[in-house]
Amino acid sequence: MTNPADFDLDAGIAARLKRNDAGLIPAIVQEEGTGDVLMMAWVDDHALAHTLATRQGTYFSRSRNEYWIKGQTSGHTQEVTSVRLDCDGDTVLYTVRQQGAACHTGDHTCFDSDQLLGGTANA
Repeated sequence: MTNPADFDLDAGIAARLKRNDAGLIPAIVQEEGTGDVLMMAWVDDHALAHTLATRQGTYFSRSRNEYWIKGQTSGHTQEVTSVRLDCDGDTVLYTVRQQGAACHTGDHTCFDSDQLLGGTANA
């Protein structure tokens, strides 16, 4: 098994990133085909480099202070098909082929439960 910390991000890409004080940027994860927004997680340079090299959704857990590769324990994997940097360099967009649930609750997407506006929201 590879360790994301062993992966270094290309210097040209790293120079374009605008990180928060913890050295992280948000990664928005969108499902290929449906366009569903599945989740948001944090990445640092090593997690992003690992994702680019392996095509596995790789993130940094702020609460556990460690890397995690989506599906490594749950079996709900993400094959990353594209990675795009936004115009400000402070967010990345992963397009993925999701196998199983994307959310840790078991839902398809982390955005299934609490609609605040639109549709049939009760707010």
